[in-house]
Amino acid sequence: MFKLNGKVAIITGGAGVLGSAMTAGLTQAGAKVGILSRTESKVEQAVQNIQANSGEALALVADVLKEDQLQAAKAKVLKTWGKIDILINCAGGNMSGATIQPTQSIFDLSLDAFTKVTDLNLKGTVLPSMIFGQSMISQENGCIINISSMAAQQAITRIVGYSAAKAAIDNFTKWLAVEMATKYGEGIRVNAIAPGFFIAEQNRKLLLQKDGSYTDRANTIIQNTPMKRFGRPDELVSTVLWLCSDTSSFITGIVVPIDGGFSAFSGV
Repeated sequence: MFKLNGKVAIITGGAGVLGSAMTAGLTQAGAKVGILSRTESKVEQAVQNIQANSGEALALVADVLKEDQLQAAKAKVLKTWGKIDILINCAGGNMSGATIQPTQSIFDLSLDAFTKVTDLNLKGTVLPSMIFGQSMISQENGCIINISSMAAQQAITRIVGYSAAKAAIDNFTKWLAVEMATKYGEGIRVNAIAPGFFIAEQNRKLLLQKDGSYTDRANTIIQNTPMKRFGRPDELVSTVLWLCSDTSSFITGIVVPIDGGFSAFSGV
């Protein structure tokens, strides 16, 4: 098991399904975690869940697109724990207007929804990286992990806004890794993980019928996943801990697929 004793982490979107799994993994490895989300009730519940398992967590109510709220969150963490070692940019998501429905085409796309989705996923990664990353500069040490997606690797029908944003995340991850290493030293690393298909609240209706059986789209995904199943949120944790730990000290600028072989399979 990778050890993060004494490390201070912030995870945006830390109250969601995937974020909660990563938060639990970080605290079990010994890190103190600031759980950041827009919804106070969800953040407080997430903190209580961690504390109930003897972990140390701090509630950070903030919108990843609001600079003043992120600055306030940073000040709270620094006042409480004195430093920030790890940032996981897990906040993101999709919305219906930025998705092409089966009866639609690209010409039906809502540009307003497209902008909102790209802002949430891309700007919502860039802005926290700028604000929380500043605290890593004075330490000359830190780790940033972004969340990519299989949608960034190859064309997946319908999810045009989300796909464009996640493809940008891949490039930003590599760009920021180079920026940090060349200007601030080898101690600040930036990587990303690219989850395959996991069932979460946002895609549940797209993948599951009311009786729990798979939709046609879910069956297509399974057919193209060599392991023939969806991922479990806890299966993201070991890679996150590895990238956060000193065992990956010579690794920066990579995107790690966690996808059951989806990105390796040609479909034939």
